[in-house]
Amino acid sequence: MRILLVDDNRTTLSILTRLVERVPDCVAIPFLKPDDVLACAAELEFDIAVIDFQMPVYSGVELLTELIRFERHAEKLFVIVTADTDAATRMAALNAGAIDFLTKPVNPLEFQARMRNLMALADARRKLSDRAEWLRAEVESAVAELRAREEEIIDRLTIAAAYKDLDTARHTRRVGAYSEAIARAYGLSSRACSDIRLASPMHDIGKVAIPDAVLLKTGKLTEDEFVIMRKHTVVGCDILKESKSGLLQLAAEIAGSHHERWDGQGYPYGIAGEAIPLSGRIVAIADNFDALTTARPYKEAWTVERTVEHIRQQAGAQFDPRCVAAFDAALSTLLTIRDDDLAAALAELQVAPSVGSGFFRSETRLRA
Repeated sequence: MRILLVDDNRTTLSILTRLVERVPDCVAIPFLKPDDVLACAAELEFDIAVIDFQMPVYSGVELLTELIRFERHAEKLFVIVTADTDAATRMAALNAGAIDFLTKPVNPLEFQARMRNLMALADARRKLSDRAEWLRAEVESAVAELRAREEEIIDRLTIAAAYKDLDTARHTRRVGAYSEAIARAYGLSSRACSDIRLASPMHDIGKVAIPDAVLLKTGKLTEDEFVIMRKHTVVGCDILKESKSGLLQLAAEIAGSHHERWDGQGYPYGIAGEAIPLSGRIVAIADNFDALTTARPYKEAWTVERTVEHIRQQAGAQFDPRCVAAFDAALSTLLTIRDDDLAAALAELQVAPSVGSGFFRSETRLRA
């Protein structure tokens, strides 16, 4: 245990130092001048401080007040040594943060007894602090493990939804990456951007309930078929919304709102403007950008230039103008994501050319 001693009287300081050295497991750190203490306060290490009240430059109370401004010393134990028994003096010391007093001349037996008690208190405080740190680390570990499980659940569900159509797997991953880039350009926090990246691939999870005859139809949908297709938003939201997972609740919000329009002409509920969740407004642009620049059974892929111009033109109509501005700011990142995904798709095709016709169809659309 390190005991800081501060007294401008050399004889008194020498006596206190010897008394500390007689206490088992104690090391004295003596100072004659309080300003010398403050000069090295940022690096000073001690557990208990014994400070004379009456000193030049800084009184004991003033020195104590300055020391506890340092975070590393704020919870340390301070003892004031004084010949003054005046109540006002003691109240000033207590108000400054002192925990105990010693009266001059210091009685050696009393000093050692008080040091032992204060050492026990300092040790108990340290153990309590260590336990608090251990608990904090355990909570962080548990939260991280829960987060990892949530991410795995979303990943597994996204993979399951992709089994109906191999094109969907790559589409959902790209939409997740696009959405994160747009969210970052919008100014959302790193955690919010990460959450949107993880949750947005679930935006079309409700398509598991859409009949294959409609979902995989190569031609244009009839009006009745389009009504059926629209239901994937409500189904997706219903699948996810009762979860206690924050990520899955965000995914439910996105699933239910990514086809709403800024002007209120979207579906499933026809809500407009900022009544549409921000996550849905962001994913709507990411989903549209990917859908238009990728070939589908019922259409050819649009060029990036044509797609970007379309999204800009739809600011204030289909899309939130601020989200369109974020899309513009993130465009170079989106193009890098798109190029990297195309390269990965081609690499997978070369490694596993026998995956099946569905994959070749997907690769053909990517080339387009």
